[in-house]
Amino acid sequence: MKHFIALYTALDETTRTNEKVRALVDYFGTAPPADAAWALFFLSGRKLRQPMAARKLADWADELAGIPPWLFSESYDAVGDLAETIALLLPDRANPTTESDQPLDWWVRERLLPLRAADEATQRAVLADAWAGLDSQGRFVLNKLITGEMRVGVSQLLITRALAQVSGLAVAVVAHRLMGDWEPTADFYRQVVAGESAGVAAGLPYPFHLAYPLEAAPQTLGDVRDWQVEWKWDGIRAQMIRRAGRTYLWSRGEELISDRFPDLVELGDRLPDGTVLDGEILPWRDGAVLPFAQLQRRLGRKTLTQTILDEVPASLLAYDLLEYEGQDTRSRPLAWRRARLVELIQVAGHERLRLSPVVEGAGWDELAVTREESRARQAEGFMLKRLDAPYRVGRQRGDWWKWKIDPYTVDAVLIYAQPGNGKRASLFTDYTFGVWNEGALVAFAKAYSGLTDAEIREVDAFVRTHTVEKFGPVRAVTPELVFELGFEAIARSNRHKSGIAVRFPRILRWRRDKPVGEADSLETIRALVPDGTARSARAID
Repeated sequence: MKHFIALYTALDETTRTNEKVRALVDYFGTAPPADAAWALFFLSGRKLRQPMAARKLADWADELAGIPPWLFSESYDAVGDLAETIALLLPDRANPTTESDQPLDWWVRERLLPLRAADEATQRAVLADAWAGLDSQGRFVLNKLITGEMRVGVSQLLITRALAQVSGLAVAVVAHRLMGDWEPTADFYRQVVAGESAGVAAGLPYPFHLAYPLEAAPQTLGDVRDWQVEWKWDGIRAQMIRRAGRTYLWSRGEELISDRFPDLVELGDRLPDGTVLDGEILPWRDGAVLPFAQLQRRLGRKTLTQTILDEVPASLLAYDLLEYEGQDTRSRPLAWRRARLVELIQVAGHERLRLSPVVEGAGWDELAVTREESRARQAEGFMLKRLDAPYRVGRQRGDWWKWKIDPYTVDAVLIYAQPGNGKRASLFTDYTFGVWNEGALVAFAKAYSGLTDAEIREVDAFVRTHTVEKFGPVRAVTPELVFELGFEAIARSNRHKSGIAVRFPRILRWRRDKPVGEADSLETIRALVPDGTARSARAID
């Protein structure tokens, strides 16, 4: 456990990429495989099922610290992070136990996993003993493991780079082995860092290649003839895998979704073994893409009836070929992969398997005009892909760009705030904004990105001095600050008090020039909803 605590501390204390990778290499190069597997599990964003409510943690820590509840509450307010608050308030034991010398695997198997099935008295006793056996930093890390808030500024790519250095494998090979569902066992970790011949399970997808937003003029990319231009579709990014006589569908979030799309799995029979397609799952009927809200009707059901399958048929719009005749084709140029993809789809001859069309244009100016058709096509703009580029791992600059249409914008008023996470746990950085409706402000959207560090500190100070009501960690504030928000899509929604849902809201700028009374109204926002094509937002809250 001490080894993992030291790793967490090293990662938490630096923002330098090379230092983070060095710390990861040092850890994975020396940790026992069972410990390394759990470290990989936690650092890659996976978490245990929380064994108890956070409220219990707070109550028990309050009792053990011997302080009144109001003081614990005020301390939590000041720190902004429950795990850290508990770690700081609990006293250190004069003669600590030696349990901190036990490996991480022991702590997870013997201390954390049994907690969920234990009664409250046992849970409290185990936690009290565990807290007493660790110093403040150790308690902090343990609390993070329990609450599932293990955010330490480490991306999957950094972990992959570190494991590639430890194993001597290519980054792409390690990334592939880490895809999909896996159990944090010593055997799994050994397979991740084993030699090239170890291979991967038949159903695993490849790591997805992701694009950066194009912020400069497209003319900076050079000759338009060097690029493949496609619509940026608003669906579910997925890979269709056909291996060993079976078909698998994986989402970009590494979720196996074959059972949600049996109509697409069926068409896998048309593909030869050793084929992996990258594309977008879209609701498609009568030759046109349906609003995403229609696809959401399927996703929200526990049982897929034939009626819903008929009403919302799904298609896979394929735009890349990652494996062909059993060979990994990602290192091949896009132009080569596209040519093979066209042939495959023609041979398959299935209406649910479609080729993502290439958008033609004599130049960037002509494409800019065509891009304005995006919303009418249920698209978000263009994808720009260099024709000679390989299919890379993760988000890489240079070869793939998303040239999105301008967002919708709204001027809204800050009405609620709550603390952020990680290094911003002591600052109010998560905001709820309201718009006017019949003389009152109604909650409209939440956002937490877009402000500078200086602006965040200024808003934080405002929240602390203008709080009018508290709801746990949430603060209601006097409505004085106006911000311009941007978002990608808008739809009517009966899940939201405003009756409106927006997708990917973020703060564009602080409207210091605009009084609160001139913020937008709900009526104005409703007028933005496209007639007949309203799309429900995903994961709004």
